[in-house]
Amino acid sequence: MAAAPRILLSGDVLGRLGHIFKRVSSVNKSAGPFDALLCVGQFFPESPDQLEEFNDYLEGRSQIPIPTYFIGDYGVGSAKILSAAAKNSANLGFKMDGLKVCENLYWLRGSGKFTLHGLSVVYLSGRQSASVQQFGTYSQDDVDSLRAFSEEHGIVDLFFTNEWPKGVTNRAAASEVTSGMLDSSAGDSTLSDLVSEIKPRYHIAGTVGVYYDREPYVNVGAVHVTRFLALGSVGNKNKQKFLHALSPMPASMMSAAEICTKPPKTTLSPYSFSENASSADQGVKRSGDNSSDTQYWRYDDSRKRPKHGDGDGEKLCFKFISSGLCPRGEKCHFRHDAEAREQSVRGVCFYFLNKGKCERGPDCNFKHSLLEDGEGFSGRRFESGTGSSNRSKECWFCLSSPSVESHLIASIGEDYYCALAKGPLVQDHVLIIPIEHVPSTLTLPPECEARISRFQSSLKAYFKSQGKVGVFFEWISKRGTHTNLQAVPVPSSRATSVKDIFDLAAKKLGFKFTTVENDNTSEGRKLLQMHLDKNQSLFYVEAPEETFMSHVIEENEKFPAQFGREVLAGLLNIADKADWRNCQLSKDEETKMVDDFKCRFEEYDPNN
Repeated sequence: MAAAPRILLSGDVLGRLGHIFKRVSSVNKSAGPFDALLCVGQFFPESPDQLEEFNDYLEGRSQIPIPTYFIGDYGVGSAKILSAAAKNSANLGFKMDGLKVCENLYWLRGSGKFTLHGLSVVYLSGRQSASVQQFGTYSQDDVDSLRAFSEEHGIVDLFFTNEWPKGVTNRAAASEVTSGMLDSSAGDSTLSDLVSEIKPRYHIAGTVGVYYDREPYVNVGAVHVTRFLALGSVGNKNKQKFLHALSPMPASMMSAAEICTKPPKTTLSPYSFSENASSADQGVKRSGDNSSDTQYWRYDDSRKRPKHGDGDGEKLCFKFISSGLCPRGEKCHFRHDAEAREQSVRGVCFYFLNKGKCERGPDCNFKHSLLEDGEGFSGRRFESGTGSSNRSKECWFCLSSPSVESHLIASIGEDYYCALAKGPLVQDHVLIIPIEHVPSTLTLPPECEARISRFQSSLKAYFKSQGKVGVFFEWISKRGTHTNLQAVPVPSSRATSVKDIFDLAAKKLGFKFTTVENDNTSEGRKLLQMHLDKNQSLFYVEAPEETFMSHVIEENEKFPAQFGREVLAGLLNIADKADWRNCQLSKDEETKMVDDFKCRFEEYDPNN
């Protein structure tokens, strides 16, 4: 195995380049070599009389010992120096791995994500400010970019910010560690939201002027812990530690057991919405509630459902698009668009949905086109061409589409096919997909409906042989996307809990399922058709014992597009798998998964 990279971390440099680089050279000689130095907090001088020393390094009269990166793009002389760097022809284009200021010195501008010696690095430069300036502050676009990065597959190793997130420490810890220099209510609440979404393994910050190594904390919806580390300013009079060595193995090279390790004294997340809400909810919690209730904190919304916000109403709310729930509720000034969320869940870039373009270009891992015809969510057209040919080209489920992943297909019938789910929740998680691009399996002709019901019965028999029962659910969009009927096996011992947990999740979202019981699957599905309106979206689930639960989704309702999967993840106590992107496999692993399923299902498959 390759050796872990070795990096040095520094707090606010404040223009004291001679001091920091002398110390780095000494440490590098005695304990090195180190691969890079990363600086948080103000990098530029506090007064003009420090510029001479600063310029000695910029102009090559003094040497910078190792590659050095900074995000504190403010202080005396910063505007002039950084303006010149930004205009340098070598720095033109969309660069997230640093703009070269001089030999071995790189400015991490705005926000971005890049790989440094195998480590996944995310950063936010500048500070929070009521007025956005050219240098020294971050913008809403910078924040939105990071939120888009947080949706990408993989674990972020290092997250660098200048300021501390609000709530990272309690008053007692702040008093003990900083001798009263830090108010526990201080900090940047935007950073609190970001770090809880990005879930880095290490979060490093400066600005406060103190050294603070917080106990690791668990992340909601992830298996790894986060460590927060704050550093003092270079050469500070209070002897606060300002240089720290770190040698983390990249998460991409770690085993699952290593990533899941919880060190002693690991705490709950200081940013968890569930923790904040728990005390308020405690008084109204019913005695019959069980541990599954905690899986649905994200759905806990006793307030009136918000309509689209005002102010920045044309921009999409990232919290809603990424999770299906915005805790700001009616106070949110951004748009809660369920159809945009559906596109995001299916892999469309948030930046593209929000602006019609993505500055990351080919480096972006998400799709830059809608998965149906060309009309966008803000009434503008993102791509040319309409009609079924264009729709089939972009659709993930049309067999004629270049986007279809045919290696996932396990069985093909006359008018439908069965595919293993990409990023499966559990083994044998499958999709039943009409061959024709239709918005619902409930609108198929009677003969097609009969064949799908027969296939469902075959799946139920197969699941039963495995000691499990099948749960089927479908999210029907009024926008007419290519539908799929999902089938998820759950242990027979949990069968009686399926209806209860869906009812509980519905209550958290503020609605109640319409429930119909029918011993015949075909007849039950016919009853569901009575609730189907092409001008409205519908979610339904077929629970064990032929219990059909349906909900008509209102125009401005905040309904999570992955609701069915997320509820079952809670039932099975695998909340970290609620998002399919956390469960992605390599193509070889997917191919083997399909082959194994086909062997087990062969004797039950009506299409053989």
